[in-house]
Amino acid sequence: MENSEKLKNSKEVIAYLAERFPQCFISAGEAKPLKIGIFQDLAARLGDDPKVSKTLLRTALRQYTSSWRYLHGLKAGQSRVDLDGQACGELTQEHVDHAKGALKESKEKVFGARKDKPAAKKAKPKAKPQAKVQSKAKPDAQPAIKEEYQKADPTTLVVSQDIRVLLGKSPVAATIKEITRDDVQVELKTGMSVRVKFEHLIL
Repeated sequence: MENSEKLKNSKEVIAYLAERFPQCFISAGEAKPLKIGIFQDLAARLGDDPKVSKTLLRTALRQYTSSWRYLHGLKAGQSRVDLDGQACGELTQEHVDHAKGALKESKEKVFGARKDKPAAKKAKPKAKPQAKVQSKAKPDAQPAIKEEYQKADPTTLVVSQDIRVLLGKSPVAATIKEITRDDVQVELKTGMSVRVKFEHLIL
């Protein structure tokens, strides 16, 4: 990224902040609780930086602090950090409870909307002319997976939780590293990191 190039969206701004202030912002994994009023500190430090506009900075900060990984990271007894990673005030129980509530509400919104949607997937009666033997084989194969494994409930997943991932036909042990609205980043026993959809996670 060229120094003179203006950042275009929140994702780029967050990546830039993680690069400029690595003790405070991170672009992946569980985020640290930020100092109250950190926007003013950022505005002062980045005041003469042509890459970041204050408007985009405010939007990016709002997106960062309402992301699931940030809300997951807010735990009682943790210290908030300033731009240099220095502790500046402990997280209050009130803030922790608020974060838990916001996270729960956000997850319910996302997964509630998904539960209402599946009907749209059924509009695929293309394979009618094929032999009936083939079409029978698939529906029989799917329930077997559902009976054999218990799907993980997306609303209860937390970072650092041990889980199993269905890769191909067999489950693989993994640890959750990050949870987003669309998928989950897990680290397999081999050390490899992969992003998977919620439906591939089993208990």
